Amino acid sequence: CRKKFKTRSGQTVQLAGLLDEGLARAEQKLKEKERDKELTKEELKAAQEAVAYGCIKYADLSHNRIHDYVFSFDKMLDDRGNTAAYLLYAYTRIRSIARTAKVSPEQIQAFVQSDGVQLDHEKELNLAKCIIQFSEVILKCLDDLLLHSLCDYLYELCTTFTEFYDKCYCVEKDRKTGEIVKVNMSRILLCEATASVMSSGFHILGITPVSKM
Repeated sequence: CRKKFKTRSGQTVQLAGLLDEGLARAEQKLKEKERDKELTKEELKAAQEAVAYGCIKYADLSHNRIHDYVFSFDKMLDDRGNTAAYLLYAYTRIRSIARTAKVSPEQIQAFVQSDGVQLDHEKELNLAKCIIQFSEVILKCLDDLLLHSLCDYLYELCTTFTEFYDKCYCVEKDRKTGEIVKVNMSRILLCEATASVMSSGFHILGITPVSKM
């Protein structure tokens, strides 16, 4: 049966307690991934707060507000499936692609003005179609005030991006030296457009992403 979310003592969980528990579990999750060895203390704290607060908000907003749902920390912090943890990790990976390619924002802007995006591969086209659906999703949310539609869209965008990234190289490296041989700027633009839309979606949902996680 469905019951109110309570502590072991039977008391209804207060928001402060919920957030504290989220912070503790997010920290544990990050340390399990050994992110504490890769990030500074400041970066780890920012990632911890982003995951904890973002996941709690997303767990609530990703469900239809007129329906009940079962709250689960384990499900909420799972970095697979339609969760804030999955989206936040995906966002940091997407943002890192241009940095890995050593492409500056100025270079990206110059390429937009001179060449633009080329959609030759099926997965490129699928991603571009998904990106431009963002405005339609926002209009729908404004009409029915159901934010779970935006959550569903962001998840779909991430899965579509994964399919694109699996099939379409963005940065080609020499297998022996690891040196960058070629950068596909058109695909870098798709990466940046995906991240930009995700960032806007996070802002609407009140979720704060981080550049490293």
